[in-house]
Amino acid sequence: MTSDFAGTVKRIEDNLGRVIRGKTESIRLLLVSMLAGGHTLLEDVPGTGKTTLAKSLACSISGAFRRIQFTPDLLPGDITGSTFYNPKEGTFEFRPGPVFANVVLADEINRTSPRTQSALLEVMSERQVTTDGQKREMQRPFFVIATQNPSEYHGTYPLPEAQLDRFTACVGLGYPDFANEVEILYSQNDAHPFESLKPVVTCDEVLALMDQVKRVRFDRAVAEYVVKIVETTRQDPRLRLGLSPRGSLALYRTAQARARMEGRDFALPEDVRALAVPVLAHRLMLETKARYTGLSPRRIVEETLEKVPVPR
Repeated sequence: MTSDFAGTVKRIEDNLGRVIRGKTESIRLLLVSMLAGGHTLLEDVPGTGKTTLAKSLACSISGAFRRIQFTPDLLPGDITGSTFYNPKEGTFEFRPGPVFANVVLADEINRTSPRTQSALLEVMSERQVTTDGQKREMQRPFFVIATQNPSEYHGTYPLPEAQLDRFTACVGLGYPDFANEVEILYSQNDAHPFESLKPVVTCDEVLALMDQVKRVRFDRAVAEYVVKIVETTRQDPRLRLGLSPRGSLALYRTAQARARMEGRDFALPEDVRALAVPVLAHRLMLETKARYTGLSPRRIVEETLEKVPVPR
């Protein structure tokens, strides 16, 4: 494997760190998700930099960027595109929607109805859009970053289970610490740092990184560890919905990406354990009784990690 993998990833990390200060771990999780060929749900309160992070990533990888502002009146065709009649040519033509880009920002995705949210299901899973019986492929790489405000905020809809399952990881930014928030104030004296941000890699380089991730070795004992974690959630009586095979595959792929980012060409159980919460917790559906006791999906995953023996 190319030794420049770590250097290339470091350039992207440093570039994002210029704009999003003090959030190294969140940035690394975002990159793990991207290099694993997945999509990311950024969940946090308004004003913590979710949208800026998505825009900065697109700029850093020289990718085509489109933003979809999800509102209650948004329609599926506003996302995927639609066919219109061209009277001059006398033909019907397809007008691509904003989903045709390398990095698509689904901003405040839970402010629109589940019907419109479902317009992303096919494109996130299969990297294609089907309209009028015709399949249209996405550009590569293709990465959806959705931002979401907490569901108790006014005017939000809960994301359907099928939609949540298509996000490889759920990442929270949180408030910056005291020192970094002071630096944020000074950094925007003249202009926002994003305005001076430059690309540091190309889309072809990102595709090469993703190809290296797929070649990371995964010992059978570690793969069985992943499946045991997933199966344990399916047997948990506190859950209405356990993890699907898509969840186990997401944990497998992200563990490969983390291993490569750590400089290894093989995955370890520690990679699986480090990513279990951000990759699995958002997919779990609690039973009503468990939800009212204050139990969280995150705690379920943590307890599962305690139960399942770690391979040696």
